[in-house]
Amino acid sequence: MSLVRLNIKGISYSQTQNGAYALILNEVDGDRKLPIVIGAFEAQSIAIALEKEIRPPRPLTHDLFKNFADRFDIIVKQVIIHKLVDGVFYSSLICERDKIEEIIDARTSDAIALALRFDAPIFTYKNILDKAGIYLKVNPKKEEDDETQDSILMDELIANELEPNAPRESFKGKTLEELHNLLNEAVANEDYEKAAHIRDEISKRE
Repeated sequence: MSLVRLNIKGISYSQTQNGAYALILNEVDGDRKLPIVIGAFEAQSIAIALEKEIRPPRPLTHDLFKNFADRFDIIVKQVIIHKLVDGVFYSSLICERDKIEEIIDARTSDAIALALRFDAPIFTYKNILDKAGIYLKVNPKKEEDDETQDSILMDELIANELEPNAPRESFKGKTLEELHNLLNEAVANEDYEKAAHIRDEISKRE
């Protein structure tokens, strides 16, 4: 299967889903966008890495990983988003140390946060982009119009990506024990939007 290179278009915040962000990846040699739902911490880490001039007073988790890797001469050569199952993207870090290559499983948001810190390219397989990529037909007349269109389109991508996954069930009839079990299940499935709703319901009762 052929690999398709991606770059980061930006991060958008969902106005409808509390604490949810969409990372928008752009096909380098095409017009498709790949929206990926990520959590607030990962969004912050990616945003800090994108803003080269921002340096937190203490290293974030991904900065710590980078410092650790540098100390032991480990290089992240590339990131590959290799699988999409039930709306969840799975990724791998392709690492190298002493000319020996290793593949490490990672959440896509973590993998991209690290790719930025290692200046590593991001790839996905063509079949994944065919399945989850979204075509955007934009023909702006001015550069300013381009930025405005991108902002609008990102909002639309978030709506399209997040709304169908928004939890439709009501948690009011659940016991606290059931809610905690559902919360653990949602986190295990990386369904952070659902987890946020369950967490809010638990907080109301406790």
